[in-house]
Amino acid sequence: MRLPLTVVFILSLGLAAAQTGSVTRENLGLVGDRFKPLKYDEMTPAQKTMIDHLLAGERRNNLGGPFNVLLRSPEMGDLAQQFGASMRFHADLPPAARETVIIVVARYWGAQFEWSAHKRAALQAGVSPATVDAIANGKLPSGMNADITTAYNFITELLKTKQVSDATFTAARTRFGEKGVVDMIGLSGWYSMVSMALNVDRYPTAQPELKPLAEPLP
Repeated sequence: MRLPLTVVFILSLGLAAAQTGSVTRENLGLVGDRFKPLKYDEMTPAQKTMIDHLLAGERRNNLGGPFNVLLRSPEMGDLAQQFGASMRFHADLPPAARETVIIVVARYWGAQFEWSAHKRAALQAGVSPATVDAIANGKLPSGMNADITTAYNFITELLKTKQVSDATFTAARTRFGEKGVVDMIGLSGWYSMVSMALNVDRYPTAQPELKPLAEPLP
């Protein structure tokens, strides 16, 4: 399905702002569908505080994704974005393991924007194209290294069964330590929240990549 030209134009503006590092109060690049993209001068004081914290933080060059939704509850949204930044940038995990957790969560929820953004990040972190494609298609990847295998097994089992076995837990703790295990839980929680926000908003994506699957995880 082709998006209306106005939506594509809005998406292009947000992407251009992110790529040029030109995200400012006057050019936030926020995107939404059910939730109208807000401008800074339309915001309440609490919403402005959340935006100011985002602009001062590690996402200052890209405010796409869930933030336009979270602005509707800015006190919660501000705490959530700080937690999300901690998980996104400082989880005690190898980059490939971290991005594997994120794309599995995106696949589980069918969150198109999250998938597209973190598919690129996963490939850059060293996750193989074959592994990414298998996850996209709900298949069990093969040939993964130890970090990716451990992260994939942990998060897939947790999402599918709502539990993890002793063997899976021990493998994760041995590989990443107890902090790494908890950070995988935190990553999955944050990106599940992101996915829900994007899906409720019907966040516009120029080129959706994920196909609907009855069983998104093998």
